[in-house]
Amino acid sequence: MGLGLILFPAWLANAQLEKGKAVSTLWEPWAVTASGVFTEGIEGPACDRDGHIYAVNFARQHTLGKTAPDGRSEVFVTLPEGSTGNGIVFGFDGMMYVADYTGHNVLRIDPKTRKIAVFAHDKGMNQPNDLALAPDGMLYGSDPNWGQGTGQIWRFDRSGKVKKVAADLGTSNGIEMSPDGKTLYVNESVQRNVWAWTRDAAGDLKDKRLVRQFEDFGFDGMRADIDGNLYITRYGKGTVVKMSPKGEILKEIGVLGSKPSNLCFGGEDGRTVYVTEVEHRRLVAFRVDRPGLAWQRWQSRPAAKP
Repeated sequence: MGLGLILFPAWLANAQLEKGKAVSTLWEPWAVTASGVFTEGIEGPACDRDGHIYAVNFARQHTLGKTAPDGRSEVFVTLPEGSTGNGIVFGFDGMMYVADYTGHNVLRIDPKTRKIAVFAHDKGMNQPNDLALAPDGMLYGSDPNWGQGTGQIWRFDRSGKVKKVAADLGTSNGIEMSPDGKTLYVNESVQRNVWAWTRDAAGDLKDKRLVRQFEDFGFDGMRADIDGNLYITRYGKGTVVKMSPKGEILKEIGVLGSKPSNLCFGGEDGRTVYVTEVEHRRLVAFRVDRPGLAWQRWQSRPAAKP
C-alpha cells in the first residue's frame, strides 16, 4: 500500500504548533493543518494514545491520513479498491476500525503493520457511516440511506458478527455510547433529531426516546466527554454544540468553517477536540473543560509493548 509524506514548510509547521500552544483559552478554535490538504471527503477523526490524529481522505480519496499535533501529516494507508473510509474508532484491542461506506464493510487496520482486513460485512448495510465503542468491546454503527432519508443501526461483536439492532430511522449519522455503556445515542442528519436507547446486557437496544430536536441545520459526527455530554457537529452552521445527556445546550463553538463533519478528543490531557472541516478541507481544534471518553479509554488500558 502506498505511503506518502506531505512535507510542509518548517515555518508553517512551527507556526501551527505555536498557535496551538498559544490558544489556552477554552473554546477558541485554531487550524491544525493548512487548508486543502484533505479532499472534500475529510471525515472520521480518531486519536491514538500518542496524540496523533487519523482522518480519512488525506491528499486524495480512499486514504487515511495521520497528523501530528503540530500539523505535520502523511498518508497512513491507502484503502483497498472499492473502499472509502468514514468514521474511525480504536477498539480495546488497539486496532483501528473504519466504516467503509462504499464497500459496505467495517475494516480493521493494525496500526503497527498497517495491514487492512474486512472485520464485518453484511449485504443489508447501506453506507456504514460512524462507529461507537461499548465498554464490553462491541461496536455500533450508523447506516443511513441518503436517497430515501432513512437509516438503521448495526451491532458488531468482537468476532465481527453482525446484527441489525434498530431500523425505521431517519438519516442516522453521528453515534456515541454513554460512559457507563447503558445508553446509545444516534443523531439524524436531515430530521435533526437526537435519539437515545437503553442498551441491555446482550447489547440489544430498547426504550427509544427523543433527547432533543433542533430547528435548523444538519448533524454529522458526535462524541462524548467523560461526563457523558455530547459534542455534535452542526454541518452548514459551522459549529459544534455541547449538549447534556438530557438535551440541554451547554455551549456552541465556532470551527473556522461552515461544514464540520466529525470530531474526536485527544491531546495530552484529553481536552483538545479535533474537528474535520469540509469547507477548507483541514483539521481544526479547540480546547474544552473536560476530557473525552475515548481519551479516558486509552488511559484505562496498558500501553502496548514496543
